[in-house]
Amino acid sequence: RNKDTTRDEFIFYSKRLMRLLIEHALSFLPLKSVTVETPQGTMYEGKRFQRQRITGVSILRAGETMEQALTAVCKDIRLGKILIQTNHDTGEPELHYLRLPKEISEDYVILMDSTVSTGAAAMMAVRVLLDHDVQEDRIFLLSLLMAEMGVHSVAYAFPRVHIITTAVDKRINEEFHIIPGIGEGSCQHWGRG
Repeated sequence: RNKDTTRDEFIFYSKRLMRLLIEHALSFLPLKSVTVETPQGTMYEGKRFQRQRITGVSILRAGETMEQALTAVCKDIRLGKILIQTNHDTGEPELHYLRLPKEISEDYVILMDSTVSTGAAAMMAVRVLLDHDVQEDRIFLLSLLMAEMGVHSVAYAFPRVHIITTAVDKRINEEFHIIPGIGEGSCQHWGRG
């Protein structure tokens, strides 16, 4: 959050946080016990993900920054994208682009956005997933930073969606930026400016 943080440091630490965030989210998936034989011929009891698929969905553009961490942790994961932008006249979110993998309805979905302020875009993205028959309790909303208002909005509207973040800030300003936040320059730091 330091304004004097270099671009390289910002990218390094945000990528590290993203990976930790994704690994933590995966710990909430249903696991089943499995027994395997080790190369030494002994039996070992471990855990395996119960369902067949996990799909990652980025809320464009900032959510894309989390894709690399997700694909590093989840082998052969399918990815989708949703572009939601705020209408400057009405202040309402609008769906502009949607690309979801086929048969997403049976998947656990990791919904990614780097920051969530009011929660409007996240709620619209959740609604899109529900409209594609994804079960609410199989949606995991991941964000590096959320405003308290966004957490409450999403949790109230969709109480069974799992919300996982690294930090929650108390307020947003008149432009709906999170305060203290990570700064408007974060997109430039990630190379998305």
